[in-house]
Amino acid sequence: MHPPSCGNERTTCIDPTTGQMSFLLLGFGLLIVGAAGIRPCNLAFGADQFNPNTESGKKGINSFFNWYFFTYTFAQMVSLSLIVYIQSNVSWALGLGIPAALMLFSCVVYFMGSKYYVKVQASGSPVTNIVQVINVAIKKRKLNLQEDEDSLVTLFSYISPHSINSNLRRTPQFRFLDKAAIITPQDSINPDGSASDPWNLCSIQQVEEVKCLLRVLPIWLSGILYYVALVQQNTMLVFQALQSDRRVFNTNFKIPAASYTIFTMLSLTIWLPIYDRIVVPTIRKFTGKEGGITLLQRMGIGMFISILCMLVSGIVEARRRTMAINNPIGFEPRKGAISSMSAMWLIPQLLLAGFSDAFCLVGQVEFYYKQFPENMRSLAGSLFFCGLALSSYFSSMLISIIHHTTAKSADGNWLPQDLNKGRLDYFYYVITALEVINLGYFMWCSRWYRYKGEDDNGVELDQVLKQSETKINGV
Repeated sequence: MHPPSCGNERTTCIDPTTGQMSFLLLGFGLLIVGAAGIRPCNLAFGADQFNPNTESGKKGINSFFNWYFFTYTFAQMVSLSLIVYIQSNVSWALGLGIPAALMLFSCVVYFMGSKYYVKVQASGSPVTNIVQVINVAIKKRKLNLQEDEDSLVTLFSYISPHSINSNLRRTPQFRFLDKAAIITPQDSINPDGSASDPWNLCSIQQVEEVKCLLRVLPIWLSGILYYVALVQQNTMLVFQALQSDRRVFNTNFKIPAASYTIFTMLSLTIWLPIYDRIVVPTIRKFTGKEGGITLLQRMGIGMFISILCMLVSGIVEARRRTMAINNPIGFEPRKGAISSMSAMWLIPQLLLAGFSDAFCLVGQVEFYYKQFPENMRSLAGSLFFCGLALSSYFSSMLISIIHHTTAKSADGNWLPQDLNKGRLDYFYYVITALEVINLGYFMWCSRWYRYKGEDDNGVELDQVLKQSETKINGV
């Protein structure tokens, strides 16, 4: 299912047929569908194996996300080193067959443990609940709420006994949604206390679940801009390495340009166990918090480190460019002069990127899991990966804008094919400025944010999770 080999004559290669290209795209499509089904769900499913009503369960959930990204990143390191080596130097068929065989093996092991898993049964579509609340709130937008916010006399406060979600108190934010719970003479209630028509009357519990989602969205938006710094470390850095001295300690061995991103993964895999086993328990003694610090504080630290990362990137690039112009050691085909600066100077910014990931990226995933209603946790995982995707699109748009606006400037295009003729360091400084603005926005959102299960004074209340034996199999 592939074209004939080109052999040594690269100019006589035969293009793939329509059928061969279609077969390849089919494989890519299946890969996308499979990843989209696994990645958002395995986070929520894995964390569901811990009992959040016990101290050990709470600590287990906190550690789960750290160790999940530890194993995920370690697997990426193996893939980018060993598997890529096999594909490049041995056989593409073998290099692709090994991951396929490992995936098959993982599926077998996963299903072998099926009877031991905690399985929370589905309780309806969370999207339907969101639409119902918004629809009813719009219908009842002209009604007035009582001045006494603690009184639920006219508000529907029914909580389904079959719900797996935590009981949520009424909060003062997004009060216009509370109108969806106003009981009018036209509304009827069933003998069991539920609304006869959920499209005309919603409970305060339903309204608060939608509020949880709305409160998370501003934080999620800040994550999109945060990821831009990480995207640039995975793209522009390769071009920087190509025009740097990649020799290791003056030997003839050169580190492949694309392999430098492993240093980001290496710092992440080293730091996460230290953070989980040493840093968190130490800080917990002083703060009394399960995670040592709050999730928003953890994310904020990661965003601050990303600013340092981009600032260091700009400084290193300015030095690389200067040495390439004044003291080149060679020439990279289709690129330009190779700087005499060692590519090892790119490692500090990569280490900072890994530390930033350990704080912000992992913190975001845990934040979404804990702050979304229990029946929306898979949706929370999807939201995280959607943010990553949107940041890639935003990054591409930002590069296009830079190309367009600097093409006719005095310094010329900042991002030409030959980095020595451009000003990649200026581009890094622009991203640094954007990250500073984003951190300010995030801090403003954090001051406004109310954690799920907090009272009016910001004190966390005990959450009663109603995951009973009848709704959980395999315990």
